[in-house]
Amino acid sequence: MKKAFGSPQTPSISTLSRRPKITRPLRKQLATPTQNGDRFIANRSSVDFDWARYLVNKSNIIGKKPSKEEYDREPAASLVMDSSKMLRTLSFSRKPSGQGLQSIYSEAPSVDTTVRTSRSQSRNIPQHAVRTLDAPDLVDDNHLNLQDWSDSNILSIALGNAVYLCDANTSTTSELLTVDNDVGPVSSVNWAPDGKHIAIGLTSSAVQIWDSTCNRQLRSLKGHHGRVGSLSWNDTILATGGRDSSIIIHDVSIRNSNVKTYRGHEQEVCGLKWSLSGQQLASGGSDNLLHIWDKSMSSSNVRNQYLHRIDEHFDAVRALAWCPFQHNLLASGRGLADQSIKLWNSLTGACLNTIDTNSSVCALLWNRHERELLSSHGYSENQLTLWKYPSMAKTAELTGHTSRVLHLAQSPDGYTVASAGADETLRFWQVFGNPDTSESTKTKEPEGILNSYLMHIR
Repeated sequence: MKKAFGSPQTPSISTLSRRPKITRPLRKQLATPTQNGDRFIANRSSVDFDWARYLVNKSNIIGKKPSKEEYDREPAASLVMDSSKMLRTLSFSRKPSGQGLQSIYSEAPSVDTTVRTSRSQSRNIPQHAVRTLDAPDLVDDNHLNLQDWSDSNILSIALGNAVYLCDANTSTTSELLTVDNDVGPVSSVNWAPDGKHIAIGLTSSAVQIWDSTCNRQLRSLKGHHGRVGSLSWNDTILATGGRDSSIIIHDVSIRNSNVKTYRGHEQEVCGLKWSLSGQQLASGGSDNLLHIWDKSMSSSNVRNQYLHRIDEHFDAVRALAWCPFQHNLLASGRGLADQSIKLWNSLTGACLNTIDTNSSVCALLWNRHERELLSSHGYSENQLTLWKYPSMAKTAELTGHTSRVLHLAQSPDGYTVASAGADETLRFWQVFGNPDTSESTKTKEPEGILNSYLMHIR
């Protein structure tokens, strides 16, 4: 009779008799660890416990059947996770050399610890601004971008027809330019990566490039047929968004700077941000649309060459921020009709999370030192809100502005945030922690602002 596949077979007595006996000394030898160790002990230093807790809480609802949208969204969410969270427990980059486990561990990739997790010591977040300044004639328009902080530690702010520079290194303030009424007011400002040159967008549809070291205009860029309310630098590439619904890509290193035109919006382009890699451009418009453009796939002057067109908003999309520690993660915020922050996977265009803020979202900033997102708001509290990523739990609320907080800018060391509100005040917050004790890395308070340009009021 044939035995079934996989059925147990009873060994014969002769077979059993031929088995070697395990002596007591051999048992003692087996119980003794080898010199290099015979155990694998889990190393949890690279585990993001906030992310793990968030996933566990999502799956704790027993009996809930995931919807089709959740099935579509979850694989996309995994694409924007840190590479450190995707490391396998045992993975080899090459064939083992046979030199022992110690050599393999020494060649394993190190975990990026530049962004601290929740295990780091909790910090004290000041609830009040460390400095409040008067900013007269700040235009109350949520479609403009009137403040930026350069890598050389100079804060620029546009007040009416003028642009002022507040040098935090020397504690001085100076006027960069004042335009005539027929071309003003100034509608946008943005620093180049070198911290020396600054782009100025005007209501007259022109864009001026200035050298801040000598207060001299270098050139004027044309192409728009309405005010230029949004600007974004990417090395020598400058993206400009106008009321004519177009996005013009300028290469300022060549004479004929207009190299591309993106057309996908139907109304004014009020938000522009290049990704940290410089390969993708996010644009938001008054038409409630969010576009993601890929630099490699867009040809010159071809319409609708966007990578993703997102129409899930109910108000103008101006607040945009690329995550510094997950480079394909984009945060966007909308106005009073929407009142939400959305997180996007820029590779797939999938919405990863939606946070209801119960107020209009005016601006967004990521913390460079912690996994946190800062948002500024309008009606009814006019507050700044700090969110913990990825759980998006509310960490702190900072109040002081009496009208909507239109603009946020971050100091080059990443610790100080400047907020400009429709109440015509400029406030400085230590919301992202304290700078190093080294005097060379500290951001000095802009005492030089206490003059006729910006009056110190508190």
